[in-house]
Amino acid sequence: MNGETIFIEGGRVIDPASGTDGVRTVVLRDGRIAEVAERWERPRDVRAIDARGRWVVPGLVDLHVHLREPGQEYKETVETGARAAVAGGFTAVCAMPNTSPVNDNASVTELMLARAAAAGLARVYPVGCISRGLKGEELAEYGELKSAGCVALSDDGKPVTSSALMRRALEYARAFELPVTVHEEDLGLVGKGVMNEGPTATRLGLKGIPTASEEVMVLRDIALAELTGGRLHVAHLSSAGSVRAVRDAKRRGLRVSAEATPHHLTLTDEDVARSRYDTSFKMNPPLRSAADVRAVREGLADGTIDCIATDHAPHSAVEKDLEFEAAANGIVGLETAFAVCLALVREGALSETRLVEAFTIAAARAFGLPGGTLARGAPADVAILDPGLTWRCDPGRFRSKGRNSPWKDALLVGRCTHTLVGGRLVHELDRGEP
Repeated sequence: MNGETIFIEGGRVIDPASGTDGVRTVVLRDGRIAEVAERWERPRDVRAIDARGRWVVPGLVDLHVHLREPGQEYKETVETGARAAVAGGFTAVCAMPNTSPVNDNASVTELMLARAAAAGLARVYPVGCISRGLKGEELAEYGELKSAGCVALSDDGKPVTSSALMRRALEYARAFELPVTVHEEDLGLVGKGVMNEGPTATRLGLKGIPTASEEVMVLRDIALAELTGGRLHVAHLSSAGSVRAVRDAKRRGLRVSAEATPHHLTLTDEDVARSRYDTSFKMNPPLRSAADVRAVREGLADGTIDCIATDHAPHSAVEKDLEFEAAANGIVGLETAFAVCLALVREGALSETRLVEAFTIAAARAFGLPGGTLARGAPADVAILDPGLTWRCDPGRFRSKGRNSPWKDALLVGRCTHTLVGGRLVHELDRGEP
């Protein structure tokens, strides 16, 4: 436990979990939030961080990242991913299990936790496999995974095609109170598609993926969640039909939550055309139509979609510097997420409070994680964000090993300047950085 006391002074504290929004002093002591007060006399010998003109918020929580270790360390490691996380203001990330070997047993979970502890940066919460080997044939051992430290289950990167297996997964996971986070696509409908089906794909001569490929699976799994009483979390939701389905499920009181990514909130399939087939705009699910983006934004604003998750997916040039059809899906997002989503506030699509909520307490609650609040006694996980700082996105300066960003060379507004985890300063923006 960190015995240091730190005062964060003069910043606008936004903590939706406690309803706090105003200039406050935040006191961190022994790795916990000791006080959030309008006035607090600081002893002369105590360390202080000047947060004037900035937001002081709970450390951001990301339910969906790919850290690639073990097995694909040339793309990312737990350490480089955690370093990227804290640079973006994220103090906690949930690591997807599609590593090599996959995280379907305690030994892989324990390895990831050991790597995270050695890095001493963001908190890393492993997500275990739904099925052994991600093969969709038999269930992994959920009790073993939870005991080792897994906080959720997913076959992310692959859908669970068998309805019977998905039913058993929801039933079995319920016994351990583990959310099942699902990658929704009907592979028969996807076929050889590489981008959203529609006029843009036709114009570009690329095979399309219909939104129905996501929606039919969302509807199936909501029905199975209703049947089993299981806890369902829909990953990277991207279409208007999926938003309607989740909204209806919540109205009926089902245990269903959902996330949306920064790219599905801000980019459309037209960006593939504008980028001239840049593979940094290729992801799964693909970028959808402007109408879908509007629906996803509305779903986030009204709480149908609980939280924002990056789906941070680093790849090397070997996988990305190819023809659009052949390139791997996925982009990096931890270091750009706040700036990209802050644009939604400037456009009037989202309030400042809802933005912070979607990055913090809403995400923590979805998986039952600690943190997400600055309430007294909570972990001293804090991000200090400058909402007015303009910077040029240069992937060559990312802490992540990934360079596959659709915001390359873009001028972004909003950046994390300080990140504290357990009361320790683990990231401070270099004043010389652009």
